[in-house]
Amino acid sequence: MRDYGASERPLRGLEEFRESAFKGRMRWPEDRVTARGLVRGTLRWLRALRPFILLAILVSIYVGAGDPALIEPPSFLSADPEQVSETFTRCGLGRGHACVIDGDTFKLGERKVRIIGIDAPETHPSRCAEEARLGELATAKLQALLNQGSFEMVAPIYRSRDRYGRDLRVIRRKLAESGYESIASEMRESGLAHRYAGGFKIGWC
Repeated sequence: MRDYGASERPLRGLEEFRESAFKGRMRWPEDRVTARGLVRGTLRWLRALRPFILLAILVSIYVGAGDPALIEPPSFLSADPEQVSETFTRCGLGRGHACVIDGDTFKLGERKVRIIGIDAPETHPSRCAEEARLGELATAKLQALLNQGSFEMVAPIYRSRDRYGRDLRVIRRKLAESGYESIASEMRESGLAHRYAGGFKIGWC
């Protein structure tokens, strides 16, 4: 068997490469980078990162919405719940520690709490007689719901107060079987509160 010298080995490799090309067996070296390979690799990474990208978009929407009273925050954007067990009266001169102001706001001591996700008829002042009537019903409805038993207040972690200094909270009550009862949903279903839409108010007159 012939022993190729050092100078002949590159020539032998070139000849073998040409032979494989002519026989239809030419292959790119494994470590060669191509545009198609880069595109495929990028697409694989994007597919793997898709859940994290969607999560980042959701967080941006919630935080950047500008008004945290619009939507109840998901659990991963919520603070630990605060337990409340009080008997609520109607707010007024000489009333108690816990009282209801209107259909979407109540007081706990010095704190005013605005319920996230609803907008009830105005009572201070009302714009018309019909809104005053509905405002009275909404206030009584919220008082009744709060007095059904202890409940939880949950704050968004990205912003817990509105521009008026009121605490923004999700108000919910744990059900015996499983899950939670949303006070905001109960108020909307009663017809005595609209879904809160920021500066776009739906009239009651």
